[in-house]
Amino acid sequence: MSGHSKWANIKRKKGKNDAIRGKITTKIGREITIAVRMGGTDPVGNMRLKLALQKAKENNIPKDNIKRAIQKGAGAAEGQSYEEIIYEGYGPAGVAVTVNVLTDNRNRAAAAVRHEFAKHGGNLGETGCVGWMFNSKGIFVVSKDQADEDKIMEITLEAGADDVKTGDEEYEIITAPDAFDDVEKALVDNNIEMEHAQITQVPDNTIKLTMEDAKKLDNLVDALDEIDDVQDVYHNGDMPDDMDED
Repeated sequence: MSGHSKWANIKRKKGKNDAIRGKITTKIGREITIAVRMGGTDPVGNMRLKLALQKAKENNIPKDNIKRAIQKGAGAAEGQSYEEIIYEGYGPAGVAVTVNVLTDNRNRAAAAVRHEFAKHGGNLGETGCVGWMFNSKGIFVVSKDQADEDKIMEITLEAGADDVKTGDEEYEIITAPDAFDDVEKALVDNNIEMEHAQITQVPDNTIKLTMEDAKKLDNLVDALDEIDDVQDVYHNGDMPDDMDED
């Protein structure tokens, strides 16, 4: 997946047209609804809702859409009943792939995911076949114009972050999920704005891909993302540095 971090698979979605923008809005709205149903309407005590609202902000989701999604989750409006499923499989070059799904029809979702794996040179596997290769991590992305490297490292590592990676334009701060709130608070308290904040799945190891295999994997990920039921796709492919990004 393209984005700030190849290994962390952070996908900063950028809609190419209104149809893609609409799909992103629908998926984030669904995530907000599920988060509210599971943990209530207060993001302070509901990490999942907090992250969903952060994602909505990053993608400029209209406030009315967010309000409706919260109302559905709280029972103030009728809504569909969704089931969470994680599908696992292998993509081109044996890359491990996990697909997070929210669906009201398990059979439809499974058929759609299986079809795209087969169509793009992969295969859907059994539950647990690759999930063990990934760990849950918190990721913050901060622009370099916010602070120098020493300050970022001092603030975040003291707050409990595991590591800070310095890129050309941004810092990537990695935390354990249980340190996420503390690191976020430390950044906010020091008036450091975050471009991105997410708890995501990070692979233990990556597979270096040729340009050809990377493009095949990219096509698979894009196809999976196009499925309405799919929320997130993670993989352990290491894309070439010079691979074109949209």
